Amino acid sequence: MKNISIILISILAVSLTSCGQYSNSKMESYIKANSFDTTIPKDEVGWKNKLTDQQFYVLRQKGTERPFTGELLLNKEKGTYKCAGCGADLFTDDMKFDSECGWPSFDKEIAGGKIIKTVDNTGGMSRTEITCAKCGGHLGHIFDDGPTATGQRYCVNSASLSFEPVSKITQKNEPGMNTGSDTITLGGGCFWCAEAVYEGLIGVVSVESGYSGGKNLNPTYEEVSSESTGHAEVTQIVYDRSKTNLDEIFQVFFSSHDPTTMNRQGNDKGTQYRSVIFYKNNEQKEAAESIVKELNAKVYDDKIVTQVVPFKAFYKAEDYHQNYYANNKSQAYCQMVVRQKVEKFEKLFKDRLKK
Repeated sequence: MKNISIILISILAVSLTSCGQYSNSKMESYIKANSFDTTIPKDEVGWKNKLTDQQFYVLRQKGTERPFTGELLLNKEKGTYKCAGCGADLFTDDMKFDSECGWPSFDKEIAGGKIIKTVDNTGGMSRTEITCAKCGGHLGHIFDDGPTATGQRYCVNSASLSFEPVSKITQKNEPGMNTGSDTITLGGGCFWCAEAVYEGLIGVVSVESGYSGGKNLNPTYEEVSSESTGHAEVTQIVYDRSKTNLDEIFQVFFSSHDPTTMNRQGNDKGTQYRSVIFYKNNEQKEAAESIVKELNAKVYDDKIVTQVVPFKAFYKAEDYHQNYYANNKSQAYCQMVVRQKVEKFEKLFKDRLKK
């Protein structure tokens, strides 16, 4: 069993200590500056490299394409119209209509604040500009002369949009169609905590609690807890490389435990609670060593003691350890330790949470 003080107030003190890295302002600043989003370049040079000349002219320079020239003007397929800059969903096919104005027109937008409206007084006219809320890309203008019940006409440059047909959306959601996944094995103290945290991250396909780094084959929880096997409590994470990456996986890892304490997380003491990254290839090794070096220089005052060692084997823990937090939320350790880590993870990575 996890080491839990009999006195409730002691449990609270321990949990706050073990979760202290969440409130580290340097770590929060680091994560914000290095947040995962491959869809949004950090500067105009990045946008030029990502977009075609016409897309850059429209999206980034607020240009207007010539009427009746856009590829999506006459498109009648069923599907979703997305921002060509960042991929945000903006309109669906049932919102589109032919306004005969020369540009794709829509009578409403997908709900959820996808589009920002601002007054545009350029060119001697007063209009309402519409931009993508996610990346700031210029889309076009909105007018109050629509023929449908909404009375609105979103006049959008075809170059600012991309289109995803229903057939492609259906195919993406079919079982077995997910490609480009990878697996990483991490030890950062109690695996109940790590599993609960990673379950909420976009791009994580599955998380299993188990043991790694020791000498015994198929060890039991009791054997690992005795420190006789050399194994650490770990989580094995399968993730979709198109939706997250190693940098973000490691950011969550280092912000959800204290990597500067040797063989200890709060009141959980022992080699099974050591901070360790088990790498499976050079990419994982280099990424791990890189972030350790960066965090040592920019974030932590005390030296990081996280081990970066080759992966050899993973042994899945007993069934009752899987989804432990979800199944035992009323348990004292879950309430006082795991829950706090989950809540602070959700606050720190609020834009990267699964719906």
